[in-house]
Amino acid sequence: MNAREIHIHNKSGKPDNIVLKETLIEEQCAEIERELPSFLRGYFLYLKGHLLPLSRLAYLRDVKFFLGWLIRETDLTRAETQRAIKADELASVQSVDVNIFLDYCRKYKVENEDGVTTVYHNDNRSLARKRSSVSVLFKYLYRDGYVPKNITDGFDPIRLPHAGDKEIKHLDDNEVMVMLDAVATGEGLTKKEKKFWEKTKRRDRAMLLLFVTYGLRLSELHQLNLSSFHFGRGEFKIFRKRGKEAIMPLNESVTRALSAYIEGERGAPADPDGPDGDALFLSLQGRRMTERQIREMVKKYTSIALGTGRDAGYSPHKLRATTATSLIERGNSIYDVQELLNHDNITTTQLYAAHRKGAKRELIRDLEWDLD
Repeated sequence: MNAREIHIHNKSGKPDNIVLKETLIEEQCAEIERELPSFLRGYFLYLKGHLLPLSRLAYLRDVKFFLGWLIRETDLTRAETQRAIKADELASVQSVDVNIFLDYCRKYKVENEDGVTTVYHNDNRSLARKRSSVSVLFKYLYRDGYVPKNITDGFDPIRLPHAGDKEIKHLDDNEVMVMLDAVATGEGLTKKEKKFWEKTKRRDRAMLLLFVTYGLRLSELHQLNLSSFHFGRGEFKIFRKRGKEAIMPLNESVTRALSAYIEGERGAPADPDGPDGDALFLSLQGRRMTERQIREMVKKYTSIALGTGRDAGYSPHKLRATTATSLIERGNSIYDVQELLNHDNITTTQLYAAHRKGAKRELIRDLEWDLD
């Protein structure tokens, strides 16, 4: 659906662009639901009431894929479409069938009508979400009497690495400064990249500063508007997960960077009265920058800081980790950092405290023994 075909009559207090984004996700969910069996209506309502919109969409896609797998790869159903699958056919599915499906999902091939084959390879986190999606489906089916027993206890667990087993990637303070210097001077950019840099350096610098100062999620920065900022009060508003609002204080460096961009580089939007008219960060075409464009910009400048190729640059989420780690290394309370980053659980914030660079070295240095 084209976003400009939707007219928003908004009295919710949320910016129009956020309401529009939620509407588009709901439309995608509704489209998938129309392709699935009608007796799953209660399951759809459960997802809508318990999951964030993007998670709900992911669960629906997983269930659609699972039902498609039943049609293509098993003799458990005679249906030719997911919509035509019957409840008694799902009642014949056993735990072993779901485990075979999960194993299939590790690596599979899909060939399109043009004969192009795409190989999909899922890691354990992706498999764990697919397992969760199918588990919730069968728990709902059992609860409402569509299947005779709860088969989910027999699903093989997807073993995820413990947080301590995996290094938390982030930039150290020196690398942050290299990154910010690169966006200020153009050093490290190719000739082609410098042509665009001349037109976007203030914009890119403001975005990077917002990421490393506040630990914003990609979606939170993407949705920022001019009207989100109240420079007179020294603050701006962001919209968190689950529709939460948060007021963030502006510091001097971020204020200067934003002012330089807004006053000296941000052009007029392509459609001032459209959904992108209030967008803070515009593309060269005058449209709200896409999440993909922001992600590629971050990868470019972080790769310069790391001294790697562009493909090895960091994602915006790694800049969120950079904020957490930098704040904790400066001695700030993990509870204050939790509040800033909007972590649901303090244990998430504690992961960054456990990965303080040089923490072990500092501890050992402080534990010298007098052997004289």
